[in-house]
Amino acid sequence: MNLHKDKKFINLVKNQRFAVIATNDKDEPYTNLVSFMISEDLKKIFFPTSKNTKKFQNISKNSKISILIDNRGNNPEDIKNAIVVTAVGTSSQIIDEKIIYNFLKKHPYLKDFIKSKDCAMIKIDIEKYVIVDNFENVNIINFSVEK
Repeated sequence: MNLHKDKKFINLVKNQRFAVIATNDKDEPYTNLVSFMISEDLKKIFFPTSKNTKKFQNISKNSKISILIDNRGNNPEDIKNAIVVTAVGTSSQIIDEKIIYNFLKKHPYLKDFIKSKDCAMIKIDIEKYVIVDNFENVNIINFSVEK
């Protein structure tokens, strides 16, 4: 599977605004809804978070993270029509004005939050994608991590 040529995958990860991340602390999983942006090469995902959250604390203690992106509409047809992408990787806090600029082009309504001193921009270096469509069609794409 060539990710750059898969139109359903590209449409989903480029246009979807929200995803669910899963972090972990002391073997206790924790999930959150986040706004996100994916890099052009599809190997990095970015999202902002407040530094005063359990999510940020978990990421600070354990950088392993997964993020689930999907297009379900809570309809029975989703069983066959939905595409679900799970990305697994390693997270880190970054300071990059170009990333922030591009993120705000996709999410302009988050400008005040992102510009606040309490906000941290998180980068996920994707190690693997698990792509599921048509309910049971599974593709796994592995990357070598580039820092």
